[in-house]
Amino acid sequence: MNKLELIATLKNEADISKAEAAEVVQIFFDSMTEALARGERVEIRGLCSFFIKEYKSYTGRNPKTGEKVLIQPKKLPFFKCGKELKERVDYPEKAEKRA
Repeated sequence: MNKLELIATLKNEADISKAEAAEVVQIFFDSMTEALARGERVEIRGLCSFFIKEYKSYTGRNPKTGEKVLIQPKKLPFFKCGKELKERVDYPEKAEKRA
């Protein structure tokens, strides 16, 4: 599912206009992005969590030349799957019975 498909699903399920659905999705994504940029953890119970991992600088190697290269410190967002999502993906027939 991509962003446009998410907007279409929200539009149909919530019975709102496409523009309203697009705005809701954009607000959701912007809020998550801003929280992560501040270093905050974003948790959606049962579905997933997003958090920032910080990496220190280290010495790496250029794979072509073998030359040593200083890798700058960086922060990367990470996704962690929630228990309920794992179960729904691994055992979809059980999830259908619950719904």
